[in-house]
Amino acid sequence: MSDGLLLIGASGLAREVIAAGIVGVVGILDDDPAREGTEISGVPVLGPVSLAPARSDQLLICVGPGAGRRSIVERLDEAGVREERYGIFAARSARIGASSELGAGSILLDSVVVTADAVLGRHVVVMPNCTITHDDVLEDFVTLAAGVSLGGGVHVREGAYLGMNASVRQGVVIGADAVIGMGAAVIGDVPEGRTWGGVPARELGERR
Repeated sequence: MSDGLLLIGASGLAREVIAAGIVGVVGILDDDPAREGTEISGVPVLGPVSLAPARSDQLLICVGPGAGRRSIVERLDEAGVREERYGIFAARSARIGASSELGAGSILLDSVVVTADAVLGRHVVVMPNCTITHDDVLEDFVTLAAGVSLGGGVHVREGAYLGMNASVRQGVVIGADAVIGMGAAVIGDVPEGRTWGGVPARELGERR
């Protein structure tokens, strides 16, 4: 039986989740010892992430970078934390199509729209005002910054990051751990681990 919900990461994302109206939060876990005993938006910081396995609360990882979320999941997995411990949060103003799926640990903030037959993997973060349309696939640990728009049938592979107000043409594949710059217009496939930006988007370099 879950006692409540713990947010992992005393971060800006945690504050956004709280501001978006999440309920049942009993505390925040963060590895910065200086934060222990403080409050984030009125929620107490209880101690380090290592406390999570011994508790029965649900968990929601509020760390912005996908690589950071992935690292925490790997640590907790080694400590015996299983997928059913992770919650899902969609803000009240988000609209999720009945035929779309959200994976464990995913976060969708205000005014996100997910239409038909989209699939979001585990620990995906979608910031405000994003549009995810029919048949899109977002793999685990993907991050969409505010205002991203995806055409139909877009496939965003694991850990990719799309910057604010980027747009992706229908049917495009964004490679794993790729980065798309702010305001980019992506009209072709993006290779794994590369950084693209501009209008139309072009390769800028390798992700470091």
